[in-house]
Amino acid sequence: MTEQALHAVAPPRRRLSFLDRYLTLWIFLAMLLGVGLGWAFSGLPEFIQRWSVGTTNIPIAIGLIVMMYPPLAKVKYEELGDVFRDWKILGISLVQNWLIGPIVMFFLAIAFLHNYPEYMVGLIMIGLARCIAMVIVWNQLAKGDTEYAAGLVAFNSVFQVLFYSVFAWIFVTKLPPLFGLHGIAVDVSIGQIAKSVFIYLGIPFLAGMLTRYLGLKYKGREWYEQKFIPRISPLTLIALLFTIFVMFSLKGDAVLRIPLDVLRIAVPLLVYFALMFGTTFWLGRRAGADYPRAATLAFTASGNNFELAIAVAVAVFGLSSGAAFAAVVGPLVEVPALIALVTVALAGKRRWWPA
Repeated sequence: MTEQALHAVAPPRRRLSFLDRYLTLWIFLAMLLGVGLGWAFSGLPEFIQRWSVGTTNIPIAIGLIVMMYPPLAKVKYEELGDVFRDWKILGISLVQNWLIGPIVMFFLAIAFLHNYPEYMVGLIMIGLARCIAMVIVWNQLAKGDTEYAAGLVAFNSVFQVLFYSVFAWIFVTKLPPLFGLHGIAVDVSIGQIAKSVFIYLGIPFLAGMLTRYLGLKYKGREWYEQKFIPRISPLTLIALLFTIFVMFSLKGDAVLRIPLDVLRIAVPLLVYFALMFGTTFWLGRRAGADYPRAATLAFTASGNNFELAIAVAVAVFGLSSGAAFAAVVGPLVEVPALIALVTVALAGKRRWWPA
């Protein structure tokens, strides 16, 4: 086949942008910069904390909302019904998110942190908070199914509002005594959870839906998908780097002061991410899902809503508590771990879905 014929058969490959190509490097630089400045300038974390309303930190909330807006503006909401037609795949997602995930994290917390009860509780609460935010970004980087991710995230949000309080009461108060550990009373209202879900998911969801509706209605599909979306897409990665910087700067001093405690919390989290991602990715493939849906299942099952876990831990146990510290360590571990799993997912795609 001639070179001209090859170009006719296969469209030219799009070159990744400079920001996309070196994303892992930028993320690690944002992490290091946040830790370094948070440690070197003791007034920086205090300044950032001033911009808080209740348990919601405004810079982090803005970063997360802006980060999630472009992916949610890309979602073809008219196709979301397809998510709920495949009951086998939806069932896998629900079981992995609301049964297997919390149980796996509970036993990992007991196994690794039973001598550190506050850290143990923080880890358990992370396991109960299913991901509704950053998973959309990881899924997009791994070339997962955007519509499917939006549908599963919406499903997780409803479940979170309805069941997080009950799950926290069971897993933190009732189950630990069965294993010789003291239970802790947890008072988490549905209102607290609903507020967190609305801020970190509801606002960008509504903005994305409204943007798509108005864009398609007044400017047409071609303008919306070929011109508008490419213009707003870089906002996701810029806001991601900003959010990571802020998160790491808030706890830079603690990360450097008690690195062994960070490591104690990080180890079970890394085991959790690997177990949840690997088993769900495999289950998706066994269930006959194509790569985009298998990747989406895996990322929605392995990610966690650290924003909710942090907010609840701070509200219930206080900002200086071990539970709050464990919740804050969560995203510090998740970011590099999920970036690595994006690479794993793409490698799995080449091996098991070569077409």
